[in-house]
Amino acid sequence: MTHKTWLLLSIVFSLIQLSMAQVPTIKWKIHDLNRPNPPIITAGTASTPETAGTAPSDAVVLFDGKDLSKWVDKDGKPAAWKVESGYMEVVAKTGNISTRDSFGDCQLHVEFAEPTPAHGESQERGNSGVFLMSTYEIQVLDSYENKTYADGQAGAVYGQYPPLVNASRPPGQWQTYDIIFHRPRFADGKLQHPARITLLHNGVLVQDNVELTGPTAHGERPAYKPGAEKAPLQLQDHGDPLRFRNIWIRELHEE
Repeated sequence: MTHKTWLLLSIVFSLIQLSMAQVPTIKWKIHDLNRPNPPIITAGTASTPETAGTAPSDAVVLFDGKDLSKWVDKDGKPAAWKVESGYMEVVAKTGNISTRDSFGDCQLHVEFAEPTPAHGESQERGNSGVFLMSTYEIQVLDSYENKTYADGQAGAVYGQYPPLVNASRPPGQWQTYDIIFHRPRFADGKLQHPARITLLHNGVLVQDNVELTGPTAHGERPAYKPGAEKAPLQLQDHGDPLRFRNIWIRELHEE
């Protein structure tokens, strides 16, 4: 086979693949007046450095600055982290905390502040994590003027994707994560679609609909395994006194 013939066949094959690509279909006609309108909600208000904002009216508020009634420890007992002045603070060696309720596809809002003054360096400075479905970690770290490995800094999908940019604020200042998460899909025990994450850190896009390779693990990338469609959200105790406030979640539903 000549190079020219091979090139022609490659082009033809590529065109066939494109023609076979699935194009999304919409069951409604264009501008169909019978198509249901979206539900009306009240939008939340933005946070300020001093004051936490409010959640949208259709969100589930997981922490409003008052108590940890919606959180438990690894044994299902009341969470032992400290609550004061409108925030919760990690208490070292009490362990990770998880929501009582379980979630799958979601929009999640989390605010956090790194300890000040800063102590340690690399992964030993202000380390925590947000685990979607208790499985997929968005790294929380003091990455302000703190060098570490790229896929372990703030805004990283831990061990998989570094953030597109480092949008970290200095320790002591409140920061925001806005996360869009789509769980993995399985059929007959086989992976059909991997989990996907979009993340804005302090309003800046740092993860753009990335496809996860599988669950989070330190020093390895394990494969997907079929599991429940929903699981609790988890916050990590890594020994550092991070603060969290204004945590809310909106479940997303396919049309």
